[in-house]
Amino acid sequence: MSEKVEIYQVDAFTDQPFTGNPAAVCLLNQFPADGWMQSMAAEMNLSETAFVCPADHGFQLRWFTPTTEVDLCGHATLAASHALWESGRLPIDQTALFQTASGELSACRRGNLIELDFPSEPPVPHDPPPEWLAAISCPPVFVGQNRMDCLVEVASVEEVETIQVNMQQLSTLPVRGLIVTAKCEQPDFDFVSRFFAPAVGVNEDPVTGSAHCCLAPYWGKKLGLDRMRAHQASSRGGVVEMRIIPNRVVLGGNARTIFRGVLAIDSRESETSSDAGQN
Repeated sequence: MSEKVEIYQVDAFTDQPFTGNPAAVCLLNQFPADGWMQSMAAEMNLSETAFVCPADHGFQLRWFTPTTEVDLCGHATLAASHALWESGRLPIDQTALFQTASGELSACRRGNLIELDFPSEPPVPHDPPPEWLAAISCPPVFVGQNRMDCLVEVASVEEVETIQVNMQQLSTLPVRGLIVTAKCEQPDFDFVSRFFAPAVGVNEDPVTGSAHCCLAPYWGKKLGLDRMRAHQASSRGGVVEMRIIPNRVVLGGNARTIFRGVLAIDSRESETSSDAGQN
């Protein structure tokens, strides 16, 4: 027996193809074995592959990098909601509700944007050990940490754009990833950032929605703003709109489908892949 599964590749947090952050989205009737999903994510070799299946209340959603499952991912959630609407699995005027490892998340359309309702994850000031500072090439203005990542503010946009990160050193630290950020003096954006996560198989993520769950409360408090617009200064680049509400961050962005197709999953192959992935 085999199940025909729709698969999408979507560029998230951009309205231009081949920019923003690409995510794969598998639209399923039920989840295959964990090992198979991990193998599929490694096969796609994108920073995230999202797996979506119906739930009693909305949809279940899980995210995998090429090497591991993660608890929260913004761009792949945006891509998943876009794929649900485009495929007709969800009417375009309905909110997408997702049951995830980070609780219930939602996505809805507001004007030209898709908006994600995500938890606020502010950083706590952190006195970093020397090995943390050894991972980056410039002195920090501020260092903080939330439950997932380390946040480092540096003095200028130029330092964000040119920073050198020791990936081997960073991969040994007890965090998912490193957010590097600076205030932007240009009128188009309030701040810029980059995100590095070699510990989960992603040296640099092009545009990271979940990192903005940390960046939004940090810069919102520092700048006295509850609405912001940010640029993630990776080689692909992308734009994230933010609204701060109590204990939550609303992340807004665009999405473009790059391709869609059909994947044939054989249940016996799923079991075999699962066993192989766990050895």
